[in-house]
Amino acid sequence: MTVTTATVPPGSSGGAAAPRAAKRRSGGGLWRYLLVRFLLIFPTIFILVTLVFFLMRTTGDPITAAQGGRVPPDRLAELIAAAGYDRPLWEQYIEYLGQLLRGDFGTTLTTGRPVIDVLFTYGPATFELAFYSLMVAFIVGIPLGMVAAYFRDKAPDAFLRVFAILCYATPVFFAGLLLKLVFAVWLKWLPVAGRASTGAELQMQVLPNKTGFYTIDALMTGNPAVLGDVLAHAVLPSIALGLLTAGVFLRLVRTNVIGTLSTDYVDAARSRGVSEFRLVRKHAYRPALIPIITVIGLQIALLLGGAVLTETTFEWKGLGFMLAQFLQSRDFVAVQGIVALLAIIVALTNFLVDILAAIIDPRVRY
Repeated sequence: MTVTTATVPPGSSGGAAAPRAAKRRSGGGLWRYLLVRFLLIFPTIFILVTLVFFLMRTTGDPITAAQGGRVPPDRLAELIAAAGYDRPLWEQYIEYLGQLLRGDFGTTLTTGRPVIDVLFTYGPATFELAFYSLMVAFIVGIPLGMVAAYFRDKAPDAFLRVFAILCYATPVFFAGLLLKLVFAVWLKWLPVAGRASTGAELQMQVLPNKTGFYTIDALMTGNPAVLGDVLAHAVLPSIALGLLTAGVFLRLVRTNVIGTLSTDYVDAARSRGVSEFRLVRKHAYRPALIPIITVIGLQIALLLGGAVLTETTFEWKGLGFMLAQFLQSRDFVAVQGIVALLAIIVALTNFLVDILAAIIDPRVRY
Protein backbone atom coordinates (compact mmCIF):
# COMPACT_ATOMS: atom_id res chain seq x y z
CA MET A 1 0.00 0.00 0.00
CA THR A 2 1.50 3.29 -1.04
CA VAL A 3 0.84 6.52 0.87
CA THR A 4 1.13 9.69 -1.16
CA THR A 5 2.23 12.78 0.76
CA ALA A 6 1.61 16.21 -0.66
CA THR A 7 4.56 18.51 -0.29
CA VAL A 8 4.76 22.26 -0.58
CA PRO A 9 7.70 23.66 -2.52
CA PRO A 10 10.01 25.75 -0.35
CA GLY A 11 9.46 28.87 -2.41
CA SER A 12 5.66 28.65 -2.35
CA SER A 13 3.43 30.73 -0.09
CA GLY A 14 1.23 27.87 1.10
CA GLY A 15 2.81 27.87 4.57
CA ALA A 16 1.94 31.54 5.11
CA ALA A 17 -1.65 31.22 3.87
CA ALA A 18 -3.03 30.13 7.26
CA PRO A 19 -1.55 33.05 9.23
CA ARG A 20 -2.81 35.49 6.61
CA ALA A 21 -6.28 33.95 6.71
CA ALA A 22 -6.27 34.13 10.50
CA LYS A 23 -5.22 37.76 10.34
CA ARG A 24 -8.04 38.53 7.90
CA ARG A 25 -10.52 36.78 10.15
CA SER A 26 -9.23 38.75 13.14
CA GLY A 27 -9.54 42.05 11.30
CA GLY A 28 -13.00 41.09 10.06
CA GLY A 29 -14.00 40.26 13.60
CA LEU A 30 -12.93 43.72 14.79
CA TRP A 31 -14.82 45.60 12.08
CA ARG A 32 -17.89 43.40 12.47
CA TYR A 33 -17.83 44.02 16.23
CA LEU A 34 -17.48 47.79 15.78
CA LEU A 35 -20.26 47.87 13.17
CA VAL A 36 -22.65 46.04 15.48
CA ARG A 37 -21.75 48.36 18.37
CA PHE A 38 -22.24 51.41 16.16
CA LEU A 39 -25.66 50.23 14.97
CA LEU A 40 -26.69 49.62 18.58
CA ILE A 41 -26.24 53.33 19.31
CA PHE A 42 -29.45 54.20 17.47
CA PRO A 43 -31.89 51.87 19.27
CA THR A 44 -30.20 52.77 22.57
CA ILE A 45 -30.71 56.49 22.02
CA PHE A 46 -34.24 55.86 20.72
CA ILE A 47 -35.19 53.88 23.85
CA LEU A 48 -33.65 56.43 26.20
CA VAL A 49 -35.27 59.39 24.47
CA THR A 50 -38.63 57.60 24.41
CA LEU A 51 -38.43 56.83 28.13
CA VAL A 52 -37.55 60.45 28.88
CA PHE A 53 -40.47 61.73 26.83
CA PHE A 54 -43.14 59.51 28.39
CA LEU A 55 -41.77 59.79 31.93
CA MET A 56 -41.94 63.57 31.62
CA ARG A 57 -45.58 63.22 30.53
CA THR A 58 -46.63 61.13 33.53
CA THR A 59 -47.44 64.36 35.41
CA GLY A 60 -49.35 65.86 32.50
CA ASP A 61 -48.37 68.41 29.90
CA PRO A 62 -45.44 70.78 30.64
CA ILE A 63 -47.65 73.90 30.62
CA THR A 64 -49.90 72.57 33.36
CA ALA A 65 -46.89 71.40 35.36
CA ALA A 66 -45.23 74.82 35.14
CA GLN A 67 -48.25 77.17 35.26
CA GLY A 68 -50.98 75.11 36.95
CA GLY A 69 -52.54 77.08 39.82
CA ARG A 70 -50.81 80.30 38.77
CA VAL A 71 -53.09 81.37 35.92
CA PRO A 72 -56.89 81.13 35.42
CA PRO A 73 -58.17 77.87 33.86
CA ASP A 74 -59.22 79.56 30.60
CA ARG A 75 -55.81 81.17 30.19
CA LEU A 76 -54.15 77.84 30.99
CA ALA A 77 -56.22 76.15 28.28
CA GLU A 78 -55.13 78.81 25.77
CA LEU A 79 -51.47 78.27 26.63
CA ILE A 80 -51.83 74.50 26.29
CA ALA A 81 -53.52 74.84 22.90
CA ALA A 82 -50.94 77.38 21.67
CA ALA A 83 -48.09 75.03 22.57
CA GLY A 84 -49.84 72.07 20.93
CA TYR A 85 -50.08 70.01 24.11
CA ASP A 86 -53.83 69.43 23.63
CA ARG A 87 -53.12 67.06 20.74
CA PRO A 88 -52.91 63.26 21.14
CA LEU A 89 -49.76 62.10 22.89
CA TRP A 90 -48.58 60.05 19.94
CA GLU A 91 -48.66 63.14 17.70
CA GLN A 92 -46.59 65.07 20.23
CA TYR A 93 -44.15 62.16 20.39
CA ILE A 94 -43.69 62.00 16.61
CA GLU A 95 -43.17 65.76 16.50
CA TYR A 96 -40.64 65.52 19.35
CA LEU A 97 -38.62 62.88 17.49
CA GLY A 98 -38.63 65.07 14.40
CA GLN A 99 -37.36 68.03 16.43
CA LEU A 100 -34.53 65.94 17.88
CA LEU A 101 -33.48 64.82 14.39
CA ARG A 102 -33.20 68.50 13.47
CA GLY A 103 -31.20 69.25 16.61
CA ASP A 104 -34.10 71.12 18.21
CA PHE A 105 -34.45 70.29 21.91
CA GLY A 106 -37.35 72.69 22.47
CA THR A 107 -37.69 76.02 24.25
CA THR A 108 -37.62 76.53 28.01
CA LEU A 109 -40.94 77.51 29.53
CA THR A 110 -39.45 79.72 32.24
CA THR A 111 -37.14 81.89 30.12
CA GLY A 112 -38.25 81.27 26.53
CA ARG A 113 -34.66 80.37 25.67
CA PRO A 114 -33.85 77.54 23.25
CA VAL A 115 -32.75 74.49 25.21
CA ILE A 116 -29.83 74.02 22.82
CA ASP A 117 -28.46 77.40 23.99
CA VAL A 118 -28.68 76.21 27.59
CA LEU A 119 -26.80 73.05 26.63
CA PHE A 120 -24.01 74.96 24.91
CA THR A 121 -23.75 77.52 27.71
CA TYR A 122 -23.66 75.17 30.70
CA GLY A 123 -22.48 71.94 29.08
CA PRO A 124 -18.74 72.79 29.20
CA ALA A 125 -18.89 73.16 32.99
CA THR A 126 -20.34 69.66 33.42
CA PHE A 127 -17.88 68.06 31.00
CA GLU A 128 -14.99 69.83 32.70
CA LEU A 129 -16.12 68.57 36.10
CA ALA A 130 -16.57 65.03 34.75
CA PHE A 131 -13.05 65.12 33.26
CA TYR A 132 -11.45 66.29 36.50
CA SER A 133 -13.43 63.72 38.49
CA LEU A 134 -12.33 60.93 36.17
CA MET A 135 -8.71 62.00 36.66
CA VAL A 136 -9.20 61.83 40.43
CA ALA A 137 -10.68 58.35 40.04
CA PHE A 138 -7.66 57.19 38.02
CA ILE A 139 -5.07 58.82 40.30
CA VAL A 140 -6.66 57.47 43.50
CA GLY A 141 -8.26 54.19 42.45
CA ILE A 142 -5.59 52.52 40.29
CA PRO A 143 -2.49 52.99 42.51
CA LEU A 144 -4.39 52.13 45.69
CA GLY A 145 -5.83 49.04 44.00
CA MET A 146 -2.31 47.88 43.21
CA VAL A 147 -1.23 48.54 46.80
CA ALA A 148 -4.19 46.55 48.11
CA ALA A 149 -3.29 43.63 45.85
CA TYR A 150 0.37 43.77 46.91
CA PHE A 151 -0.63 43.61 50.62
CA ARG A 152 -3.39 41.06 50.05
CA ASP A 153 -5.18 39.99 53.26
CA LYS A 154 -2.97 42.26 55.37
CA ALA A 155 -3.79 45.41 57.30
CA PRO A 156 -3.26 47.86 54.39
CA ASP A 157 -5.49 45.72 52.19
CA ALA A 158 -8.26 45.64 54.79
CA PHE A 159 -8.03 49.41 55.27
CA LEU A 160 -8.18 50.10 51.52
CA ARG A 161 -11.15 47.79 51.03
CA VAL A 162 -13.06 49.68 53.69
CA PHE A 163 -11.97 52.94 52.06
CA ALA A 164 -13.29 51.74 48.68
CA ILE A 165 -16.65 50.82 50.21
CA LEU A 166 -16.91 54.24 51.84
CA CYS A 167 -16.06 55.95 48.54
CA TYR A 168 -18.87 54.46 46.49
CA ALA A 169 -21.36 54.11 49.34
CA THR A 170 -21.16 57.68 50.68
CA PRO A 171 -23.72 60.02 49.07
CA VAL A 172 -21.88 62.50 46.89
CA PHE A 173 -23.64 65.50 48.40
CA PHE A 174 -22.61 64.40 51.90
CA ALA A 175 -18.99 63.96 50.79
CA GLY A 176 -19.14 67.42 49.20
CA LEU A 177 -20.51 69.06 52.34
CA LEU A 178 -17.88 67.32 54.47
CA LEU A 179 -15.06 68.45 52.18
CA LYS A 180 -16.39 72.02 52.22
CA LEU A 181 -16.61 72.00 55.99
CA VAL A 182 -13.05 70.75 56.49
CA PHE A 183 -11.03 72.34 53.68
CA ALA A 184 -13.02 75.52 52.98
CA VAL A 185 -14.57 76.51 56.31
CA TRP A 186 -12.19 75.15 58.96
CA LEU A 187 -8.83 75.16 57.19
CA LYS A 188 -9.70 77.88 54.62
CA TRP A 189 -7.41 76.26 52.07
CA LEU A 190 -9.85 76.16 49.16
CA PRO A 191 -12.87 78.13 47.89
CA VAL A 192 -16.30 77.16 49.18
CA ALA A 193 -18.23 77.20 45.91
CA GLY A 194 -18.35 78.41 42.33
CA ARG A 195 -16.16 77.79 39.29
CA ALA A 196 -13.96 80.88 39.75
CA SER A 197 -13.74 84.09 41.72
CA THR A 198 -15.44 87.23 40.42
CA GLY A 199 -12.18 88.82 39.27
CA ALA A 200 -11.12 85.73 37.33
CA GLU A 201 -14.53 85.42 35.67
CA LEU A 202 -14.41 89.05 34.57
CA GLN A 203 -11.03 88.49 32.91
CA MET A 204 -12.34 85.41 31.09
CA GLN A 205 -15.58 87.07 30.00
CA VAL A 206 -13.75 89.66 27.90
CA LEU A 207 -11.99 86.99 25.84
CA PRO A 208 -13.06 87.23 22.18
CA ASN A 209 -13.26 83.45 21.65
CA LYS A 210 -14.08 82.04 25.07
CA THR A 211 -14.95 78.34 25.09
CA GLY A 212 -16.88 77.95 28.35
CA PHE A 213 -14.21 75.53 29.57
CA TYR A 214 -12.70 77.63 32.34
CA THR A 215 -9.35 75.84 32.29
CA ILE A 216 -8.89 76.61 28.61
CA ASP A 217 -10.20 80.16 28.99
CA ALA A 218 -7.88 80.75 31.95
CA LEU A 219 -4.92 79.64 29.83
CA MET A 220 -6.06 81.99 27.07
CA THR A 221 -5.89 84.96 29.46
CA GLY A 222 -2.16 84.33 29.93
CA ASN A 223 -2.53 85.10 33.64
CA PRO A 224 -1.23 82.31 35.95
CA ALA A 225 -3.27 83.71 38.84
CA VAL A 226 -6.51 83.15 36.90
CA LEU A 227 -5.52 79.57 36.08
CA GLY A 228 -4.64 78.90 39.72
CA ASP A 229 -7.97 80.34 40.83
CA VAL A 230 -9.91 78.13 38.40
CA LEU A 231 -8.03 74.98 39.43
CA ALA A 232 -8.48 75.79 43.13
CA HIS A 233 -12.25 76.02 42.66
CA ALA A 234 -12.26 72.66 40.84
CA VAL A 235 -10.44 70.69 43.57
CA LEU A 236 -13.25 69.99 46.05
CA PRO A 237 -16.08 69.17 43.59
CA SER A 238 -13.72 66.96 41.58
CA ILE A 239 -12.65 65.03 44.67
CA ALA A 240 -16.24 64.67 45.92
CA LEU A 241 -17.41 63.25 42.60
CA GLY A 242 -14.20 61.43 41.68
CA LEU A 243 -14.03 59.39 44.89
CA LEU A 244 -17.36 57.84 43.93
CA THR A 245 -15.69 56.19 40.94
CA ALA A 246 -12.28 55.76 42.60
CA GLY A 247 -13.76 53.18 44.97
CA VAL A 248 -15.02 51.13 42.02
CA PHE A 249 -11.65 51.32 40.28
CA LEU A 250 -9.82 50.35 43.47
CA ARG A 251 -11.84 47.16 43.89
CA LEU A 252 -11.55 46.25 40.20
CA VAL A 253 -7.78 46.73 40.07
CA ARG A 254 -7.26 44.82 43.32
CA THR A 255 -9.35 41.85 42.17
CA ASN A 256 -7.77 41.66 38.72
CA VAL A 257 -4.19 42.13 39.90
CA ILE A 258 -4.67 39.31 42.41
CA GLY A 259 -6.10 37.14 39.61
CA THR A 260 -3.20 37.97 37.29
CA LEU A 261 -0.64 37.18 39.99
CA SER A 262 -1.91 33.59 40.06
CA THR A 263 -1.40 32.97 36.32
CA ASP A 264 1.26 30.64 34.95
CA TYR A 265 3.46 33.28 33.35
CA VAL A 266 3.63 35.24 36.61
CA ASP A 267 4.50 32.04 38.49
CA ALA A 268 7.27 31.46 35.97
CA ALA A 269 8.62 34.96 36.52
CA ARG A 270 8.39 34.47 40.28
CA SER A 271 10.40 31.24 40.00
CA ARG A 272 13.15 33.19 38.23
CA GLY A 273 13.52 35.41 41.27
CA VAL A 274 11.51 38.44 40.14
CA SER A 275 10.42 40.46 43.17
CA GLU A 276 6.75 40.63 44.13
CA PHE A 277 6.72 44.40 43.74
CA ARG A 278 8.07 44.14 40.19
CA LEU A 279 5.51 41.44 39.40
CA VAL A 280 2.71 43.78 40.45
CA ARG A 281 4.17 46.83 38.71
CA LYS A 282 5.30 45.22 35.45
CA HIS A 283 3.44 41.97 34.85
CA ALA A 284 0.07 42.27 36.59
CA TYR A 285 -0.61 45.99 36.12
CA ARG A 286 -1.56 46.22 32.45
CA PRO A 287 -3.88 43.20 32.27
CA ALA A 288 -5.71 44.60 35.30
CA LEU A 289 -6.49 47.82 33.41
CA ILE A 290 -8.63 46.10 30.78
CA PRO A 291 -11.69 45.75 33.07
CA ILE A 292 -11.26 49.42 34.01
CA ILE A 293 -11.58 50.43 30.34
CA THR A 294 -14.69 48.30 29.86
CA VAL A 295 -16.53 50.00 32.76
CA ILE A 296 -15.46 53.58 31.96
CA GLY A 297 -18.63 54.11 29.93
CA LEU A 298 -20.82 53.13 32.86
CA GLN A 299 -18.75 55.25 35.23
CA ILE A 300 -19.09 58.31 33.01
CA ALA A 301 -22.86 57.85 33.16
CA LEU A 302 -22.51 57.66 36.95
CA LEU A 303 -20.40 60.83 36.96
CA LEU A 304 -22.95 62.72 34.87
CA GLY A 305 -25.71 61.57 37.21
CA GLY A 306 -23.68 62.53 40.29
CA ALA A 307 -22.92 65.90 38.74
CA VAL A 308 -26.47 67.04 39.56
CA LEU A 309 -25.86 66.75 43.30
CA THR A 310 -22.22 67.85 43.11
CA GLU A 311 -22.95 70.96 41.08
CA THR A 312 -25.82 71.89 43.37
CA THR A 313 -23.66 71.40 46.48
CA PHE A 314 -20.80 73.53 45.14
CA GLU A 315 -22.89 75.94 43.04
CA TRP A 316 -20.96 74.73 40.01
CA LYS A 317 -23.12 76.16 37.25
CA GLY A 318 -23.28 73.31 34.77
CA LEU A 319 -26.05 71.17 33.33
CA GLY A 320 -26.60 69.43 36.67
CA PHE A 321 -27.05 72.75 38.45
CA MET A 322 -29.45 74.00 35.78
CA LEU A 323 -31.31 70.69 35.78
CA ALA A 324 -32.04 71.16 39.50
CA GLN A 325 -33.19 74.74 38.84
CA PHE A 326 -35.52 73.67 36.03
CA LEU A 327 -36.93 70.88 38.19
CA GLN A 328 -37.73 73.38 40.94
CA SER A 329 -39.50 75.62 38.44
CA ARG A 330 -41.18 72.54 36.87
CA ASP A 331 -39.83 73.46 33.44
CA PHE A 332 -40.16 69.94 32.03
CA VAL A 333 -39.27 70.96 28.48
CA ALA A 334 -35.82 72.05 29.63
CA VAL A 335 -35.48 68.97 31.85
CA GLN A 336 -36.44 66.73 28.96
CA GLY A 337 -33.89 68.36 26.66
CA ILE A 338 -31.02 68.13 29.15
CA VAL A 339 -31.73 64.50 30.03
CA ALA A 340 -32.05 63.57 26.36
CA LEU A 341 -28.66 65.15 25.61
CA LEU A 342 -27.02 63.33 28.53
CA ALA A 343 -28.53 60.05 27.29
CA ILE A 344 -27.04 60.64 23.84
CA ILE A 345 -23.64 61.46 25.35
CA VAL A 346 -23.68 58.28 27.45
CA ALA A 347 -24.54 56.14 24.40
CA LEU A 348 -21.75 57.68 22.30
CA THR A 349 -19.27 57.38 25.17
CA ASN A 350 -20.02 53.69 25.55
CA PHE A 351 -19.39 53.21 21.82
CA LEU A 352 -15.98 54.90 22.08
CA VAL A 353 -15.14 52.75 25.10
CA ASP A 354 -16.13 49.64 23.14
CA ILE A 355 -13.72 50.67 20.38
CA LEU A 356 -10.88 51.14 22.85
CA ALA A 357 -11.60 47.87 24.62
CA ALA A 358 -11.73 45.95 21.32
CA ILE A 359 -8.37 47.36 20.26
CA ILE A 360 -6.68 46.59 23.58
CA ASP A 361 -8.27 43.20 24.27
CA PRO A 362 -9.19 41.11 21.17
CA ARG A 363 -11.25 38.73 23.33
CA VAL A 364 -14.12 41.21 23.59
CA ARG A 365 -14.73 41.04 19.83
CA TYR A 366 -16.13 37.52 19.96
